[in-house]
Amino acid sequence: MSWLERYVRPKIKALVGAKPEVPDNLWHKCDNCGQMIFHRDLVANHHVCQHCNHHMRLPAEQRLEMLFDGGEYDRAELPKTPLDPLKFRDRKRYSDRLKEAQAKQDTKTANKDAIIVAHGKMDGRAVVVAAFDFSFMGGSMGVAVGEGIVTAARLAVFQQAPLIIIPATGGARMQEGILSLMQMPRTVIAVQEVKEAGLPYFVLLTDPTTGGVSASFAMLGDIHIAEPGAVIGFAGRRVIEQTVKETLPDGFQTAEYLLEHGMVDIVAPRTQIRPTIIRLISLLMDGKAVEETPDEAAEGDLDIPESAESDSGPDKT
Repeated sequence: MSWLERYVRPKIKALVGAKPEVPDNLWHKCDNCGQMIFHRDLVANHHVCQHCNHHMRLPAEQRLEMLFDGGEYDRAELPKTPLDPLKFRDRKRYSDRLKEAQAKQDTKTANKDAIIVAHGKMDGRAVVVAAFDFSFMGGSMGVAVGEGIVTAARLAVFQQAPLIIIPATGGARMQEGILSLMQMPRTVIAVQEVKEAGLPYFVLLTDPTTGGVSASFAMLGDIHIAEPGAVIGFAGRRVIEQTVKETLPDGFQTAEYLLEHGMVDIVAPRTQIRPTIIRLISLLMDGKAVEETPDEAAEGDLDIPESAESDSGPDKT
């Protein structure tokens, strides 16, 4: 065997036959228009489709980075809760489902359940934010989520800071039965403590906000802000139609429909959420609105209804 066959040919074959490693997640398909979006463009546009303006679901960590000054915040330590209080089992054990959900999360930002409680600054003012993580069992509310809401409310009172809750959930977690349902009155009492302390309580309704969450603290905010196209309701469309024996109007559970019928105060695009909340905090706590920065003015005027601007305190319901 010549030196060409022994040394050169294998190297040439290796170079020609080698296939470059291409990540599977470079492109994302829009659920609304079907267009393919490059992953860097998607992140830069805060997971909003640049073709049809469809607001996709945003990971909780990215949403927090988008809200806080410089994307910096501290996470509050949440109380430990029983792993499987009812020893529930369907096709598999509930404890195994929890472990699988935790294993799918990024190890650097691993969250033990479907909520993250963070505190930091927005426009230099202290705020507390509780954000749901829909990727964790559909953002369902169990004991751990209830503890998270209670912790966020008490932290807001302690810091004399506004409370912002961002639900993205399918409702109560069935694997915890009555214990998950009990989180509804617990969270209602928690946000009432914030209101009694004279602090603003905002709810940012994202897609989806349904079930026991929408039937409790999610609809008790001083001001409700929603993202465009977000599904907001209690039961699903099919269940309601079968119950009332009537055909419901198209889009009756969308943010725009609820705005038209007085259930939502503001529908704001994702890029305007932060400046909108900053203005509302200033209105409710200082009695005046902050001026637009040149960057905010370039993005367009904020559509804050007169009803929101006329309130001088956080007791609006």
